[in-house]
Order: sequence, then C-alpha cells, then structure tokens
Amino acid sequence: MVQIKTPEQIAKMREAGLVVAAVHAATREAAVPGSTTRDLDEVARKVLAEHGAKSNFLGYGGFPATICTSVNEVVVHGIPSDEVVLKDGDVISVDAGAIIDGWHADAAYTCFVGSGHLPELHELSRVTEESMWAGIAAMKQGNRLVDVSRAIETYIRRQPKPGGGKYGIVEDYGGHGIGTEMHMDPHLLNYVERRRGKGPKLVTGFCLAIEPMVSLGTPKTKVLADDWTVITTDGTWSSHWEHSVALTEQGPLVLTAPDAGRAKLAEHGITAAPDPLAS
Repeated sequence: MVQIKTPEQIAKMREAGLVVAAVHAATREAAVPGSTTRDLDEVARKVLAEHGAKSNFLGYGGFPATICTSVNEVVVHGIPSDEVVLKDGDVISVDAGAIIDGWHADAAYTCFVGSGHLPELHELSRVTEESMWAGIAAMKQGNRLVDVSRAIETYIRRQPKPGGGKYGIVEDYGGHGIGTEMHMDPHLLNYVERRRGKGPKLVTGFCLAIEPMVSLGTPKTKVLADDWTVITTDGTWSSHWEHSVALTEQGPLVLTAPDAGRAKLAEHGITAAPDPLAS
C-alpha cells in the first residue's frame, strides 16, 4: 500500500527535509583532506540535535551511525569510521535523513574531496545528479511510477561516457516511498524492467525518495563482511544523488532542497510547488 499524505503531513516532511539540507551543507564543508568519515558523522549528529530532529539511519536494521559515507568504489551504506581518512582526489557520497514529529526525509549528494579529480568523475556525478532531476520532473499527476524510472534511465543512456562504453546503473538498489517510515512502498527502480509493469499512478500526496546510483563500469554490486558496505564488483567508482519529493496539487515539491527544487525544475519547464513553510 502506498501511503498518501495530506498537505499538513507534507509540510511536516518539509521541516524534516530542511534539516537534511542543513546536514548536507555542514558535512559538505567538513569533507576535506585529512578528515575522517567519523568526523562527518559527528557533524551530522550535531546538526540534527540543533534542530531537534532524530536520525532515521542510526539503529535502522542495526546501522551504527548517523549518516552513510560512501567513498570511491563504495556505492551506498558506507559506515563512518575513524579509519577512513579522506584524501585529495577522493569522491564521497553522503546519505542523510531526519525525523521530525514522526515524519521522515532522506537525501544524498556526491562531492569531491580536495582537487585533482579526473574529468570523467565530474561527468559521472553530473550525469547522476541530472538523471535524478529528470526523474523528479517526471513526477506528475497522471504519470505512473515507471515514468520516473524511464526518465532516469533515458537521461543516463543518452549521455556519452568519456572513454567510451556505458555507465552502470546499479541494479540492486533504488528509490522508495517515504513518510512515517524511511523506506516504504513502492520500490523505485532507476531503469525500466518490463516484467514489473507500470506501477502505481502518481497522485496528489504521493511521496518518493528518488535516488539514482551510477558507476563508471558495472551495474553489479556486492556487500562487504560488515553486512552494510556496498561496493561495485569491478572496483569502479560511483556516484549517488537523492532527494525526497512530494507530489502536490501545484506540482512537485522537493522536500530536501533548500529552494524546494525551484531552480532545477525550471530548467525542465516545470514550476515547483509553493514551499508550505515559506513566510
């Protein structure tokens, strides 16, 4: 069953989303050479506490940290650690969430540590982020879930990969519904699988966490011995971007974007829904 939210509930999720945006800003600033991924986790913990929010990651299925920090070939679910010291040239994705009054928000970004990154890494992150926005732009009343998947996949497949070949659209992980829990129905693939059908219709009150994960090589992954850390099977580096989005009567509202998605949706010819918390 897909949980449909009222405008009041979406407003509460927007509160949580702005906390996630604050966590992103603070951890991005802290992701410098010499810092550890545990340092980033502590930064996130402090931001959540300052906003009176709870982490929806800490303790989830036994996860031991506040955020996920995934470096280089780690796709998702990297555990913050004192042993993982960021260095010049690393690429890290930070996945963070927050709970306000029982309502969840969840988002991720990829950033570059220091300098000296190959152009193909910048292009990988750009393609992944833009595919997410293509998926968000497809979140329209009357569309179905598969239309979001198709928009993400189509964007990625149309981008030439530096050096040739194809980008790997990670197969084992995808987006999800979100609301009174972090992970809810429906599961959102980042590609179209015909046998899954079209999925549910997108209607007012539908909320999704849209999160493409893309590698420079294989779409295949494996989980390390800690039962959390997911890496590419060929060791190629990856990118992960995510926003939580609500579909309202006025259009999509990007709950975890500081501007509610106005600027990026405008590039797609779409007017973002009014921010319910704007004064």
